[in-house]
Amino acid sequence: MTARDHGHRRKMRKWRIATPLVFGCAGMLFWSSANSSDGTDLRPGRNDDLASLVRSESKQYQALEDRAAALNRDVDRLTGQVQDRSVRTERRKAAVLAGPAGFGHVEGGGLRVVLSDSPAEVRESSDENINLLIVHQQDIQAVVNAMWRAGAEAITVQGQRLVSTTGIKCAGNSVELQGIPYPQPFVIEAVGDPTALQAGVDADPYLTYYRSQSVDPAIAIGWEMNQSSDVVAPAYNGLRTLQYATALDPEDS
Repeated sequence: MTARDHGHRRKMRKWRIATPLVFGCAGMLFWSSANSSDGTDLRPGRNDDLASLVRSESKQYQALEDRAAALNRDVDRLTGQVQDRSVRTERRKAAVLAGPAGFGHVEGGGLRVVLSDSPAEVRESSDENINLLIVHQQDIQAVVNAMWRAGAEAITVQGQRLVSTTGIKCAGNSVELQGIPYPQPFVIEAVGDPTALQAGVDADPYLTYYRSQSVDPAIAIGWEMNQSSDVVAPAYNGLRTLQYATALDPEDS
């Protein structure tokens, strides 16, 4: 037997020993995983697609928002039981500011604007830039700003009350408000003088250009505007990240 044959036999002997050890270790890992999981997924919460992730995150945020609203009610109830004179004075001051800050229910006449992406058949056949065929954050913000300038008392987007800390931002093909993503069409409603609100929207240069694109067959971006005698803006009951604020010194602006 040659030295080469001896070397080959030694390698084969090592493999005969190593192979059972490898399979044995793998078996121990499988048994450990099965025992630890007890029949359940060891990686719960995994989302297979973006839609599932959006739904999951929305549910989690909604649960947190509901919990925050309940805690805020508890704080208000307990604070109301305090008989200290200075506390009652501050509560009266806060009550006066609650409405303008967005923490009071408002309803009445107003204006309703609906923005939506171009129809599917237009998006599929149009040679225009795709960005012209979908609603963006700045489009929604332009409507909101025009309404504020026209004297709106309260504004909602997708039924969510806008307050000073509300951010409107794009999240894929949806828009995120207070942590919750919403798909189009985007419904923007304002409580106030309907005629003044519509005049303010009509006079806005950005929205004038947007509306010209809505009647262009090659773009056909969605636009609807109607006055209403019954617009409802519920009180904001979401998370309150801002604890206090101070007046800005005019010399620093």
